[in-house]
Amino acid sequence: MQANVFDLNGKQVRKITLPAVFDTPLRPDLIKRAVLAIQTHRLQPKGVKIISGRQNTATYIGIRKDNTMRRSINTGRARKPRLKNRRELYFGRVAGIPGVVGGVRAHPPKVEKIISEKINKKEKRIATASAIAATANKKLILERHQILDSIELPIILENSFENLQKIKEVEKVLEALKIISDVENSKEKKRIRAGRGKSRGRPYKRKKSLLIVTKENANVLTAARNLEGVEVVAVKNINAELLAPGTRAGRLTIFTENAIQELTEWK
Repeated sequence: MQANVFDLNGKQVRKITLPAVFDTPLRPDLIKRAVLAIQTHRLQPKGVKIISGRQNTATYIGIRKDNTMRRSINTGRARKPRLKNRRELYFGRVAGIPGVVGGVRAHPPKVEKIISEKINKKEKRIATASAIAATANKKLILERHQILDSIELPIILENSFENLQKIKEVEKVLEALKIISDVENSKEKKRIRAGRGKSRGRPYKRKKSLLIVTKENANVLTAARNLEGVEVVAVKNINAELLAPGTRAGRLTIFTENAIQELTEWK
């Protein structure tokens, strides 16, 4: 399978043979499993203190012959544990059980709960390969990105693209390739999140746009990271979540020649 290589002005300079990974069949099921496994491994176990809500003097004594000041039955009130250290029994407030004011939670979160999904290494690798191949599938790309139908996929640029240091230089290249419209569309879709997430460090909802794959951490990382929806990753760190946000394969991706060379050795 042949693909065109473009320079920074958007002109075709030569053709190269794509690696065998681009011939991998599309596997949406494995891609979804791999993405969920990556996302759930970022979750942190949480739970409550075992004695939380029970650090008080509330007791229940169900003996009819006991002292009236101590027993909790035959007193004209609900048979529930009540706080001590009051002048009379009738002043005791119910505590230490679920369903009362200030009481404990009935079924609180537990740290032993399994919250991470698992996937075999071979399946995860096939999922990544399938997501890489999907970057050359025009039908999938057009379903989620605002680009022209005449764009040739996959998009491969000369290695000089990795040396760009300014955001204006990257924008100029995207304009030459006629894919800047997708980045502008992502910028327009940025909006304020609804709910408590605004006060928890994630105030905005953002749309994913372009993915740039380089051989290693290059200068273009700092040049393109402030473009809305654009992400830059070294080919050794590529995974199914970056290539298929939201478990949907077919992300608009730019590869450099060095990255394609690394994928040739990718097994």
